[in-house]
Amino acid sequence: MRLFHTSDWHLGQSLHGQDRDFEHGCFLDWLLGQLKHRQPDVLLIAGDIFDTVNPPVRAQERLYDFIVAAHEQQPQLTMVMIAGNHDSGSRIELPAPLMRRLRTHALGRVLWLDDGQLDAERLLLPLPDASGKVAAWCLALPFLRPAEVTGLHLGDDYLKGIAHVHESLIKAANARREPDQALIAISHAHMAGGSVSLESERSLIIGNAEALPASLFDASIAYVALGHLHKPQQVNGESRIRYSGSPIPLSFSEIAYKHQILQIECQGEQLVSVEALPIPRAVALMRVGPLPLAELIKRLSELPDLDLLADPERQPWLEARVILDEPQPDLRHQIETALQNKAVRLVRIAAEYAGRGRQEDDDGPLIELGQLSPVELFSRAWQDSYGSAADDQALSDFALLLQDVQLESEA
Repeated sequence: MRLFHTSDWHLGQSLHGQDRDFEHGCFLDWLLGQLKHRQPDVLLIAGDIFDTVNPPVRAQERLYDFIVAAHEQQPQLTMVMIAGNHDSGSRIELPAPLMRRLRTHALGRVLWLDDGQLDAERLLLPLPDASGKVAAWCLALPFLRPAEVTGLHLGDDYLKGIAHVHESLIKAANARREPDQALIAISHAHMAGGSVSLESERSLIIGNAEALPASLFDASIAYVALGHLHKPQQVNGESRIRYSGSPIPLSFSEIAYKHQILQIECQGEQLVSVEALPIPRAVALMRVGPLPLAELIKRLSELPDLDLLADPERQPWLEARVILDEPQPDLRHQIETALQNKAVRLVRIAAEYAGRGRQEDDDGPLIELGQLSPVELFSRAWQDSYGSAADDQALSDFALLLQDVQLESEA
């Protein structure tokens, strides 16, 4: 059996106010080409399909146009997608009855039966091979929100609730599968030891809970297709537990990421191989600096001139990083003047202050609000107000309040 593993499309995302629809369209066209060329049996999309719980109409059109095109091109292809922390679980599941006609399964939430047992049946999906025979079972684990894994039957411990979901689903899968059928898990979670992109990944850690251990997926699972972390990586060196990463760089901190999808090969119950398929970058991200203002202006003026015959949608996105001794009221004007008729699109100016603009005990650059998570902002505000770090109880209370707000925004 052959599977494709991809995640974190973030359809509808903007880069400092600039629309990324062109780049997402290029990726999806490329992915259709790979599906046609390599003929996998299964396509896994491991969450954060959209960038927000209320994505723009164009982003939703991108997803559903792709699903239809993939099905028309390859009618026997099975597609499985789960909700990530950026997604609304209910929105992802809303068109599920229609998508099943296109051999597409959409899972956004975990549900519980009246007796308090996990409704494992809806999370277990048969994966047929090219002959139509069930060659594997997919264990679908959308992002597990505290409200879904705590409560009357489960208690208030978030991590224990998550462990219970994994144990119950794996037990049900092992009971269901027949000899020579592999178990493939798809999950959206922050696993311990994963490398994080601070500028574009929303924290999944609730209160003082830690990232999840890889031991949640025992040896009966042939492969774990993870979503959430944008950098492609293995978890704890295990080749069977991987993040495919995002298909495009979602912030300037991801310039050096090697964006890819993963091709998975299984033989019977065993994982045989994992191959990375590099994704061509439709639009480059360019970062110049940090440099003193005069040096930055000189460097920007040396960038290639605009080619009137080139596609303007393929011009690189530019972040200009400047080191200042004091505020420059006309900073943007100076930078934009240097960039006149240059083949780049300026999306961000990041200023760092040195000399008189920096406190003696401040060794780092200034941080913009957009680079801080809500928990980090709360911690800084608490420190400023009370002169001490927020304790675990305060952080936990804030995290639960934040979770309530996020859930209300999905309603």
